[in-house]
Amino acid sequence: MKFLYRYVKPFAGIMLIGLLIKMIGTMSELALPYILSYILDEIVKFDGRIQMIVLWGCLMIFFALLALICNVKANRMASRVSRDCTENVRHDLFYRTMTLSGHQIDTFTIPSLESRITTDTYNFQNFINRIQRLGVRAPILLIGGLIVTMIMDSYLSLVMLGVLPAIFLVTLFVSKIGVKLYTGVQKAGDNMIRVVREDSQGIRVIKALSKVKKEHQRYDDVNQKLVYAEKKAGLVMGSANPVMDLLMNLGIVFVVLLGAYRVMGRQTEPGKIVAFTQYFTMISTALISVTRMFMMYTKFSASAIRIEQVLNAPKDLLPLSERECPPVEEGGYLVFDEVSFSYPNSKDTLKNISFSLPRGSSLGIIGATGSGKTTLINLIMRLYDVDSGTVRIGGHDIRTIPEEELHHIFGIAMQNDFLYSDTIEENISFGRDIPHENVVRAAKIAQADDFIMSFPEGYAHVLNQKATNLSGGQKQRILIARALAAEPDILILDDSSSALDYKTDAALRQAIARHHSQATQVIVAQRVSSVKNCEQILVLEEGKILGLGDHEHLVKTCGVYREISESQMGGSFIE
Repeated sequence: MKFLYRYVKPFAGIMLIGLLIKMIGTMSELALPYILSYILDEIVKFDGRIQMIVLWGCLMIFFALLALICNVKANRMASRVSRDCTENVRHDLFYRTMTLSGHQIDTFTIPSLESRITTDTYNFQNFINRIQRLGVRAPILLIGGLIVTMIMDSYLSLVMLGVLPAIFLVTLFVSKIGVKLYTGVQKAGDNMIRVVREDSQGIRVIKALSKVKKEHQRYDDVNQKLVYAEKKAGLVMGSANPVMDLLMNLGIVFVVLLGAYRVMGRQTEPGKIVAFTQYFTMISTALISVTRMFMMYTKFSASAIRIEQVLNAPKDLLPLSERECPPVEEGGYLVFDEVSFSYPNSKDTLKNISFSLPRGSSLGIIGATGSGKTTLINLIMRLYDVDSGTVRIGGHDIRTIPEEELHHIFGIAMQNDFLYSDTIEENISFGRDIPHENVVRAAKIAQADDFIMSFPEGYAHVLNQKATNLSGGQKQRILIARALAAEPDILILDDSSSALDYKTDAALRQAIARHHSQATQVIVAQRVSSVKNCEQILVLEEGKILGLGDHEHLVKTCGVYREISESQMGGSFIE
């Protein structure tokens, strides 16, 4: 498999050394029963000298210690290779996950991507580790044991050769259906992760609405499906070892019976029978190991396919050449030109959206839930590509602007954005190496400096996971400070002040107008007060434009906007 070879190739040298060490250790194990047989049949029977028995006994101890040292060393090397190899897989998988387009993320789904980064990479690591440990030892014990026993007594070895085809058929059958079964297990696991993720994020709402039992039942449903899938796979895969044990034990019984018959007929020696039982046990262990490798391969194969799907997902949203989309000279800085867009399995999320926003001006977007406000923001940042029409920034189609260059233009704060467990300063800086004074300046504009300085550590105050030690309004102000800190060309506030009181919201808008007057602003809001002073206000309903203009114009010409304004402010507004 090319996927496996690509990641294992850099470790080929150390793997080869580990395999050679493993081979020496396994050959040492193979020598022990033969030496024991020689002691019993030759030294004890014909020589009888205690010195020779001790000498050959010491030789057995030497080979036993050599096998121990080699196996321990080889296993440690195998663990290191599997660890480092899987680290590279996780690194590439996480990076590719972070660079997927919005459409690709929707296709894979977040729970499935989480499962691929965790469970599937664990299966990958386990297989790489075990194949190095068992991939050499088991075949050598199997083939070497057969060769030695055939040399010692070809008649008795025929018993083992008769058992092997049946074991091979069992292994082939189990491995053939194993991939399909474990693929089903992984899909059921994805569904369980999805439910856990949803419930953990909404646990406060679930408790507040007394829906704990209902969500517990929903979890039980997906958990039972996962249990059923694992049970089905476990029953099939788990049946292999007992069947193989039965076949091997029957083989040992026949070896003992035939061996006793041949000893009584003076056709073989008792020591060989003892050695044969030990070799048979080794061969049995080797065959069980081979079966385990096949079982691990079924898990690995299913996981590798899922990992490879993400790694080999085609690069989406690649920049186009300006020859395909030539620049346009126009008065607007941010321009939507007859833009239409739909998500998969939906229709007309946005339809024929057109507006032109000059540099340094502001656009307010207002509308009911599901009207397409956030989708429009996603198109501005090219998280999705338009179905038709054009989005231009500075006269350039955004599809011609490289991704990193495009995203440096924006500063964005969303209502449900995330804060991680680190200092407030790092959450605002967000790894962009923004000087401390710029962080403080952004926090002051976002009306966050006062409450930040109320903490004893100030900007070094560490937030809990998901910032549970902050209020909703405090979180939003830190998120707005993050958007402002890099002084973006286009500032996007996607319903990011919904938790602020009117006074703080007004102070925030005034501060942004004073200190970021050169930034082009796009403000998505549910409150008219948040967009009232924008040069243009876009009213959306079901993906279509109902009105476009300033506040006074829309109050006169757009019934929906006038209704929203009157319901929120009684037809007037006091700043």
